[in-house]
Amino acid sequence: MQARRIVSLFLAVLLVTGLAGCAKPSVENGTDPPTSAVVEEDASIVHTTEDWPTYYDPGVGSDYSDSTTMVNVYDALVFPMPDGSIRPHVAKEWTVSDDYLTYTFTVRDDVKFHSGNLMKASDVAYSMNRMLEIGEGYAYLYKGVVEKCYATDDTHVVFELSQPFGPFIHSLIRMLIVEEDLVKQHYDLTDNTYGEKGDYGKKWLLTNDAGSGPYKTKEFKLDEYFLGERFEDYFLGWEEGAPKYFKISGMVEPVAVRTAMANRELEITDEIQPLENYMAMDAFEGVDLVTFRSGNTFNMMLNTKAKYTDDIHLRKAIAYCFDYETLRTSIYPGAGESRGPVATVLPGFDPTVQAYSRDINKAKEHLAQSKYAGEKITLNLTWCAEVPEQEKIALLLQSNLAELNIDLIITKKPFGSMIADAQTVETTPQISFVNFAAPYFEAGGMLKTRYHSSSCGTWEQMEWLQDPELDAMIEDALSTVDDEARFAKYAEIQHYIYNLCPTIWGFNWVERRAVQSYLRWNAIDAMNQNADYFMPMGYALWAHDMKIVK
Repeated sequence: MQARRIVSLFLAVLLVTGLAGCAKPSVENGTDPPTSAVVEEDASIVHTTEDWPTYYDPGVGSDYSDSTTMVNVYDALVFPMPDGSIRPHVAKEWTVSDDYLTYTFTVRDDVKFHSGNLMKASDVAYSMNRMLEIGEGYAYLYKGVVEKCYATDDTHVVFELSQPFGPFIHSLIRMLIVEEDLVKQHYDLTDNTYGEKGDYGKKWLLTNDAGSGPYKTKEFKLDEYFLGERFEDYFLGWEEGAPKYFKISGMVEPVAVRTAMANRELEITDEIQPLENYMAMDAFEGVDLVTFRSGNTFNMMLNTKAKYTDDIHLRKAIAYCFDYETLRTSIYPGAGESRGPVATVLPGFDPTVQAYSRDINKAKEHLAQSKYAGEKITLNLTWCAEVPEQEKIALLLQSNLAELNIDLIITKKPFGSMIADAQTVETTPQISFVNFAAPYFEAGGMLKTRYHSSSCGTWEQMEWLQDPELDAMIEDALSTVDDEARFAKYAEIQHYIYNLCPTIWGFNWVERRAVQSYLRWNAIDAMNQNADYFMPMGYALWAHDMKIVK
């Protein structure tokens, strides 16, 4: 099993016992899950929704709800900006050695953890080393890259790399800092997974935090919601109107979301609602529809090690028979054309990569060249229960494949179950529907996460490519410091993956969210100014900079 799996034995038990309620927790009657923690009646709150479950331990989580929760509870050395640049955050400044193998960061001396203790450089080093040793979540960004991480004093931390890593600074938005002493106090020593470190604090960090971010944990019901309360001693301070509470829940069922918006119990919806639900909510008085381009893409992942989809011609037959135009005009109107493995908004995207388009004759030609030509072919597809629009896409694909006399068996599963299925080749279906956003704002992050062998066994790569030549190409590109040269290598990789056709790239998202008009949010300002708003996964919903105006 891959080291970066998200579901440990302990979490797997939780999934088995509680996952059935995770997709639509306590909301079948169209009401928000009750919050048992005391929240003042007139307190300002930003409540958003996302698919579930959520693991906000920085050494474990990596999906959309994980990332959104983590960036509101924890801090990184650097912070991403909508224009793709990086600004200092917990780190005031940094220096890089001439060989690009040593990075030294100066850590601010005024950052407090939620415990009240001041952050030290040793906390940064501990956080990186803990992430690497656990090997889950975003650790794959640094494994094989960060050789050593250590503090030289209370305000300086050093990262020694085994090889140059061009986008290293960009990637550090995913290295979130935990308080070393607090986590150590909560090691479960009855679990010897990590030797003398016990469980490394993983059980405690399922529902508690050791962060310094703008919100501290008020309550976390693992199968329902996270509720954070404003951390008054946050090092960046607070502006008037900033929400006192931040809440993210697994309430994504369309009727429940619509009802909560009508009742003003929800400030921002998730991005996975059916189009008709957005249109209905946009008609509500005091509710606006916000749209912006994002780095999110829709992927039909093809298991290249499973029977039938292990054949490149069969994969290309699927790619050419699918009706992309209907997908982008009827199911997701306004969505952008997807051109290969990299989102079109990312630096390093190669515009010369062509998009697959529907051509039934080409599809039949490839099917005839397949080693399975003449066989009765049946494929299995899984779509995510929390994203109802995916059922429409599955039915569209089923209809398209019928033209090739290929049967498609469609299964609906909660995302947590899809995560579990992705851990082995045998349990991964031939086709899986997954929305994916780059871990940081550069093509290399998407290429490494989606197609390097190190991500096999996770939901991020259900293709199981395991291609040594591709791995070497990705590693070489990432080790290239010069941007122009690195982007040229990214372009070659994109064409290489395109020709393998391990994925049906459906579309680039134009993200939609219904928002209460009393909320001030950077995405709204960008839309009103007809400006782009590109933020890495989770950071778009950084509640610190939001305002409630009633």
